[in-house]
Amino acid sequence: MKTSDFTFELPEELIAQDPLADRSSSRLLVLDKETGEIIHEVFKNVVSYLKKGDCLVLNDTKVLPARLIGEKEGTGAKIEVLLLKRRQDNVWETLVKPGRKAKPGTRISFGDGRLVGEVTDIVDEGNRLVRFEFEGIFEEVLDELGQMPLPPYITHQLEDKNRYQTVYAKHEGSAAAPTAGLHFTKELLKEIEEKGVRLAYVTLHVGLGTFRPVKVEDVTDHHMHSEFYSVDETAAQAINQTRKEGGRIISVGTTSTRTLESVADVDGHIEPKSGWTDIFIYPGYEFKVIDALITNFHLPESTLLMLVSALAGKEHILAAYEEAVRERYRFFSFGDAMFIQ
Repeated sequence: MKTSDFTFELPEELIAQDPLADRSSSRLLVLDKETGEIIHEVFKNVVSYLKKGDCLVLNDTKVLPARLIGEKEGTGAKIEVLLLKRRQDNVWETLVKPGRKAKPGTRISFGDGRLVGEVTDIVDEGNRLVRFEFEGIFEEVLDELGQMPLPPYITHQLEDKNRYQTVYAKHEGSAAAPTAGLHFTKELLKEIEEKGVRLAYVTLHVGLGTFRPVKVEDVTDHHMHSEFYSVDETAAQAINQTRKEGGRIISVGTTSTRTLESVADVDGHIEPKSGWTDIFIYPGYEFKVIDALITNFHLPESTLLMLVSALAGKEHILAAYEEAVRERYRFFSFGDAMFIQ
């Protein structure tokens, strides 16, 4: 299976640069995974495709404003630091640009010294370990000084930080938003619950590896990045009960999908647990838990496009993407949505 099998032509102007004023006004392409049949909808009408007894699984991770712009102490040179992973209390694995200015011992000042980072080591892939010094609570300092780490294909400045968060975001730790969830409003979730659909929340902290292209020609040679997940007792019970009663498990986003497929046993039963997953789902994969998926439109040759192709078949997905391009759907993080059922 070749990476180049998962490509499609995307005009640049279809990459959504800004979120819509109303989250649930996005368009929704409904795809029948068995027949390939397509229906064009508006996202808020997703409720009419959900049935009483279904379970909607959402990722409640919260994006950290992890992009910091600072100055190198001594020279005043501009340095950008992106927080990737907390290693210890105040030590983070980071991506530093330009890296050549960040040797061990380098000190970087942010917000006129309200936050200072010292590079302590260079680790895998040239990432830097940085120890931070500050007064107060780190998350509060970060909230004040940090910017949202928007994906590289979004070049516009984000006016409102909260538009890169889901309305149910709870547990901080992501370097990117689980973007399929951005379409839901609190009102829409209430309407879905009132229909008799269960809501289950899991957590997967999305890493920047999400945006890494697959660089190998043979798909099976690709190594996935590792991400932290957590599934609690409440979510596990809701999912198991739904399956027992014959309802559908509908995951919101590829991150919720990867979480569920990582924790399920061969029969699709889920126990509460947390840990790290590097699961890579591509065509040929047998899904254990999920029946349907709400997702955005993904980059060509990405692991996310491979995941949706595993669920609906590559031919159906690429045909649906061609149709979406023809119909001028908006693509990627702030773009429109797809419901594969």
